[in-house]
Amino acid sequence: MIPIDLSVYNARLYRVAAFVLCLASFSACSTHRRAAQTNNLSRKEVLQQLELANDYWQQRNPEPGKAFWDVAAYHTGNMAAWEITGKKEYLAYSEKWAEHNLWMGARSTNKAAWKYKYGETDDYVLFGDWQVCFQTYADLYQVKKDEKRIARAREVMEYEMSTPNNDYWWWADGLYMVMPVMVKMYHITGNQEYLNKLYTYYAYADSVMYDKEEGLYYRDGKYIYPKHKSVNGKKDFWARGDGWVLAALAKTLKDLPKNDAHRQLYIDRYTRLAEAVKNSQQADGHWTRSMLDTAHAPGYETSGTAFFTYGLLWGINNGYLDAATYAPVAQKAWQYLTKVALQPDGKVSYVQPIGERAIPGQVVDRNSTTGFGVGAFLLAGSEMYRYLSK
Repeated sequence: MIPIDLSVYNARLYRVAAFVLCLASFSACSTHRRAAQTNNLSRKEVLQQLELANDYWQQRNPEPGKAFWDVAAYHTGNMAAWEITGKKEYLAYSEKWAEHNLWMGARSTNKAAWKYKYGETDDYVLFGDWQVCFQTYADLYQVKKDEKRIARAREVMEYEMSTPNNDYWWWADGLYMVMPVMVKMYHITGNQEYLNKLYTYYAYADSVMYDKEEGLYYRDGKYIYPKHKSVNGKKDFWARGDGWVLAALAKTLKDLPKNDAHRQLYIDRYTRLAEAVKNSQQADGHWTRSMLDTAHAPGYETSGTAFFTYGLLWGINNGYLDAATYAPVAQKAWQYLTKVALQPDGKVSYVQPIGERAIPGQVVDRNSTTGFGVGAFLLAGSEMYRYLSK
């Protein structure tokens, strides 16, 4: 047997191990540097994509629109884009719109005639589609604390809360329209009744539309299975409808006090809905209009996809969703939004028109765009920017 000098052997082994550790350390540092460079580049790219889409919309819609939901929902996204970009033009665009609408939704002053079931006229003051504008008015109040900016919001919402009715939110969209208003107005006024009624109204909506088995929301009572079925006999969950809900829950949790008595219910619904959304994503990143029956209304759709992307990214950014599980879903969705939906000139395409369900045979193509679809894209992009900043 040839004798071995263990001291020499150990010294060589130590040098090899040290060399391997050094290489690993160098590789890790290089990886971190590359990741940082990629993130910086990505943040810049996201910023460019946000501005491209928003500038396109504002340049082609220079005049303020009405305060109804389809225009007002855009402004919730515009305010998010302003927070990220700091562009004064974006803030001025929403201020001009609010001034044009006298900081009001529906304008009737006769409380005895106020209605809420469905209507686009000025007597439907208590209908949530006329109340989503209060989200932006409340945000603008935080920029400049002028009482006129939230006076009508207080008048309407506090009258509504004084009534015995609890069925104000009878359709999925309504949760996005008004839930965030309630928490924003609570912070402005300190009135606990906003949080109390938030729960009361949400509990009613949840009892009507929530499917506990699937973790998804029907658009409203007309579409509950088996009374209503998709063309292939399946449960029919409308992507934009569930997008409204996921975004509503994210916005509500963002502003809800940590000690709110019902906070855990909102968290439970949010995380379960996020899981169901994750499980129904298509391979290229979008969600079909009927989430569980892809053949019902196949093809791209941007508004539901954008609201889902926003809702998932918000949860990742704020610790409600596991990043390892949900970031790939959100990243794939953002790829769809920026590589397919966003056109080179800034148009956000493949947005299903105003409606309430997935319609077989309805054409949704590159020419299909709307303000609320752009608003959803801006919300998603704003959270993607924050995700990359982390």
